[in-house]
Amino acid sequence: MPLTVETPIGPADGLRIGPDVVVVPVLRAGLGMLDAVLELIPGARVGHIGLQRDESTAIASQYYSKLPKNLQSSVVLMIDPMLATGGSAVAALDHLAKEGARDIRMICIVAAPEGIDVVQRHHPGVRIYTPAIDRQLNEHKYIVPGLGDFGDRLYGTL
Repeated sequence: MPLTVETPIGPADGLRIGPDVVVVPVLRAGLGMLDAVLELIPGARVGHIGLQRDESTAIASQYYSKLPKNLQSSVVLMIDPMLATGGSAVAALDHLAKEGARDIRMICIVAAPEGIDVVQRHHPGVRIYTPAIDRQLNEHKYIVPGLGDFGDRLYGTL
């Protein structure tokens, strides 16, 4: 629904989010984005999906899931700082879809073209929001130039 917000400089037109919003960080790196998203959407409900990537195969396996009820009537914002191969993103999106989510958007900080292609191929209806698309993946499946393992950097476990 349209609304006008008073900013320090003047009025700004915008839209109020009507549907219920569920924010789902992909553990553990996605937790680093959660507080910022909740500051923007304080009434959002929160779910969690835990995925672990096998470093030799780059294949993700799920070890945890706790999601709010009624995902089918919610806008689901899946947050994960890095979209590299797309394997973890597709695994999380598959799980969200299986649990009933219909309107899913992915928010990441840095993406690789390869990961974007994989997500769009497997989940063409999911919109991806990212401020940076880096050049490519290297032979270890890390984004170049990228940041390396975001969770390890964030939590000091390098």
